[in-house]
Amino acid sequence: MSPDTPLQLLGGLSVLEFLRDVWQKKPLLIRGAFPDFQCPLEPEELAGLACEEGVEARIVEEYGPDGPWQVSHGPFDDATFARLGEKDWSLLVQAVDHYVPEVAAMLEHFTFLPRWRLDDIMISYAPPGGSVGPHMDQYDVFLLQASGRRRWQLGGKVADDAPILQGIDLRILESFQVEAGQDWVLEPGDMLYLPPGYAHHGVSQSTDCMTISVGFRALSADEAVTSFADYVGESLPASKRYADAGMTPPTDPGEIDTAALSRMRALILDSLDDPKQLSQWLGRVMTQPKYVDQLAPLESSVSEAALVEELKDGLTLERALGSRFAWHASDHSRNDTKATLFVDGDGFVCSLALARHLASTRALDSRLLAHAEAPSLLATLLKGGSLYRSGEDDGDEENA
Repeated sequence: MSPDTPLQLLGGLSVLEFLRDVWQKKPLLIRGAFPDFQCPLEPEELAGLACEEGVEARIVEEYGPDGPWQVSHGPFDDATFARLGEKDWSLLVQAVDHYVPEVAAMLEHFTFLPRWRLDDIMISYAPPGGSVGPHMDQYDVFLLQASGRRRWQLGGKVADDAPILQGIDLRILESFQVEAGQDWVLEPGDMLYLPPGYAHHGVSQSTDCMTISVGFRALSADEAVTSFADYVGESLPASKRYADAGMTPPTDPGEIDTAALSRMRALILDSLDDPKQLSQWLGRVMTQPKYVDQLAPLESSVSEAALVEELKDGLTLERALGSRFAWHASDHSRNDTKATLFVDGDGFVCSLALARHLASTRALDSRLLAHAEAPSLLATLLKGGSLYRSGEDDGDEENA
């Protein structure tokens, strides 16, 4: 796909136009982004997921038995759904792409953005009137109407400290004013892109509806600084300390003067300003699984020799749905350049070609054996649960 090619998914914009003019700058309504779209799962299947242990799910009731905007957390049971009325509530299930391959496959429509920026696909179901109230999120999201109709109203970009309703388990804005021309009803296949910080309010219309939310992860500055400092700090020697050799006599021994501040600033910045450490940290932190306990490591070791024979005999490996892969190479201008493959928070040095293959959507079969380090790396990833043998369920008891 050329970045200059207009995409129906982006309303006829090319990738270059979208990234230049829209991404993280303004909302975009895309009519017919997915023509003749069929939702990959039924409402009953979504409710079934919400009843499973370990699946993150919420029910939001605008008029709950314990007060307005009541939030309940799963897992749920049949009795929970039986007591709900015929309107004014929503079911939200996170990371549906971790459990339903057909939903995970939808992420391939968004490869015009870095794969490591993707967070997950949340799917919501709501009868008429269902909503989670006017709010704003701190991440980019594509809202695809999967079934039914939902009315979306936008209120413009709001401040981080905008007042929210107190005493409830939702960050609903205290004040919400719809901007002129920012009021639409989305039909199946329509999609709305929202950058971070834009107030929005979506309400299910006259029939039940399902909405697919493709969200993107972005570390906050405080998360990034704290996490990177901790990562770098683990490798710093105890001997690297504040030093002030050659200092001049203090005017006042109680003063922390500007020279001392400059020396401390230099110590901190020199310690942190390490591009190699930064790339290693970023790869690890951005491939951390959303749910660490979702990986199912094997109890027994994996024989490299046996794995090689299996691959030669036609075995195909699969990437676990909840796993994240990315790679980085400081210089990939030559075929023999080494790279770091990042998988689920770990880093593995291997050939650039092998790293790119594993971090793509290409089939994992005997072609991998062209890389000398493949058997060892594949055995490690199988053992850790990031890969599994085709034909085995992702995370089933055999893999646990």
